[in-house]
Amino acid sequence: MALPPPTDTPEEVLRTEIILEARSPLTGEPLSAAEYLELQEDLRQNQEPLLSSQVRETVFLLQIRRILRPIIPVIP
Repeated sequence: MALPPPTDTPEEVLRTEIILEARSPLTGEPLSAAEYLELQEDLRQNQEPLLSSQVRETVFLLQIRRILRPIIPVIP
């Protein structure tokens, strides 16, 4: 009862399989291996900051505030 069914593919075999299909991380549509590789390279080259500089500055200041709060309890 503790053994898997005989029709189950062993994990060792599944680990050696070459994956030929992938899904786009942007749209979820199926892609071939070549299209997926091309998309990954494009995304790696065109990495733009996801947050504006103002948001990054605000997050940085909040992190400083969180660090200083236990030391200086007057900070609201």
